[in-house]
Amino acid sequence: MKSYLLLLLFSFSLSPSKLPELNAKVIEFVDKNMGKKVDRGECWDLAAGALAYSNAYFDRSSVKTAMIYGKELNPSKDEILPGDLIQFKKVQMEWKEGNTTYQSSLGMPDHTAIVYKVNGSGDYEIAHQNTADWGKKVGVNNFRLDRVTKGKLNFYRPVASKADM
Repeated sequence: MKSYLLLLLFSFSLSPSKLPELNAKVIEFVDKNMGKKVDRGECWDLAAGALAYSNAYFDRSSVKTAMIYGKELNPSKDEILPGDLIQFKKVQMEWKEGNTTYQSSLGMPDHTAIVYKVNGSGDYEIAHQNTADWGKKVGVNNFRLDRVTKGKLNFYRPVASKADM
């Protein structure tokens, strides 16, 4: 009974109404565009569209080097929430399922995604576009930090202004 109550409490804590306002608006934008192409269909077009829709700060001054989508987070210290953004840089992954080893990559060189759902610590459903699975349309895939073998990840929380970073 205790575990059921904890699970129920945990699920309510991540409902869209309990998310920070900007995160909830980012998820609302993703939901409205699921299965559709946002702007040109580039991965970062989804993030830029979601941040514009939510009136969040977005530093475009560093487009050629690194996108700054808000307050940087450390997934080993900070709680990652739906509506947070992830910037991938040359990320390679490997994992086993049964007797089969899988390898995949995100961000060769860069890729941007939005945390759509948190399944547990380091286990996320990510919304993104310009992928092998979804093409130029918005879709959702599982992403787990424990599968990352190479590359760099930056997590960001949407903020209202640069002063909030």
